[in-house]
Amino acid sequence: MPRLRFFCVVCLITSLCCSESVPAQQWNRFRGPGGRGVAEADLPATWSETENLAWKTDLPGKGSSSPVVWDDRIYLTAYTGYGMELENPGDPAALMLHVICLDLRHGNILWDCPIKPSPDEQALSKRVGEHGYASPTPCVDDSGVYAFFGPSGCVAVSHQGELRWQRNLGTKTVGFGAAASPILFGDLLIQNASIESGTLYGLEKQSGEIRWKTDGIQSAWTTPTLVTLPDGSVELVVNQKLATLGFDPHTGKQHWSCDAIQDYVVPCVIEHDGLLYCSGGRSNKTFVIRPGGRGDVSQSHLVWEQSRGANVTSPILVDGHLYWSHDKSIALCLRASDGEEMFRERMPTRSRVYGSIVSDGSKLYLTTRDAGVLVLAAQPEYKELAVNKLGTDSERFNATPAIASDRLLLRSDQRLYCISK
Repeated sequence: MPRLRFFCVVCLITSLCCSESVPAQQWNRFRGPGGRGVAEADLPATWSETENLAWKTDLPGKGSSSPVVWDDRIYLTAYTGYGMELENPGDPAALMLHVICLDLRHGNILWDCPIKPSPDEQALSKRVGEHGYASPTPCVDDSGVYAFFGPSGCVAVSHQGELRWQRNLGTKTVGFGAAASPILFGDLLIQNASIESGTLYGLEKQSGEIRWKTDGIQSAWTTPTLVTLPDGSVELVVNQKLATLGFDPHTGKQHWSCDAIQDYVVPCVIEHDGLLYCSGGRSNKTFVIRPGGRGDVSQSHLVWEQSRGANVTSPILVDGHLYWSHDKSIALCLRASDGEEMFRERMPTRSRVYGSIVSDGSKLYLTTRDAGVLVLAAQPEYKELAVNKLGTDSERFNATPAIASDRLLLRSDQRLYCISK
């Protein structure tokens, strides 16, 4: 890579990965730039069908992926034809996957790109029915939108809605199905296909060809994290069963490992001020490590660990504090410097939580599956600001919200809602 181009890529990644909040118009991947879930915005604390609801749009299919935003367009994934109802799923041969584009200002559907599923897609079960066949969140840049559909592979779609390529990354299925979302790094699309093939992939985003692949990724439904080291180099971090791993994102070569969670892992690692905050597993463990190094860094790089966290949702870090919404309807706050618990409160909504918290810097938005969005003050003292419920009793909100400028995007399995003052 020419020196100038390499320098530009490093500067771009540094800007995305090393600032707590960035301008929110480009919410370009799962949990936004850097995967942190924080963006500078002026979002309302309350809304209803008659207050601060800019628009709502019926979606042509179901799904649990989060929306992503590039300029004035929203992208998300969905599925149709099969598995719409657990009791009467229909014909598996009728399953169709979709990448959908909407207008940010009005919520109009601009195009719908159908994606042919793999014949190896797993049959509908109670577990799969919790979220369906379109759960990983796409990522987007000026070249197009990229999505992952588990056994049906990765796809690239142009901003005009044309399918550019589709790449199979393995067809194994386990339990709940696919969840890990793709991320972009320079000219690479990086995908954790732990469940489908036990492999971490670096694909050429223009063609879908495999640049590199690294095997041995275990029981990881988590989306990878990019972190910039003090010397300007970039590491790719994956949290998996038994270990957190650091790789060279250019080649897929493993640099280090740290003993970690003795269980499957769903939450993403987040980076802040040169530290990696890792959590997950049914033990709800959280630990903090320094990136960098070589070999086993379990002793040398561990900063602190705590038996608090969440099994499903990823944490968020705002003003020196970590926050979670536990899947069993518990709101949790730890001090980021040492892991001391600041609060652990039962949420008033008493509903399961699958989506992770997002924040506009002053407020926390905790989305429950069927009891609305709990809004908390972003402070280490527990303070409820509002509970806002939209939709019908049959709607389920599995997706993590997205922030676009001063708009909050909420996705249910039936509709997309835009919240704005």
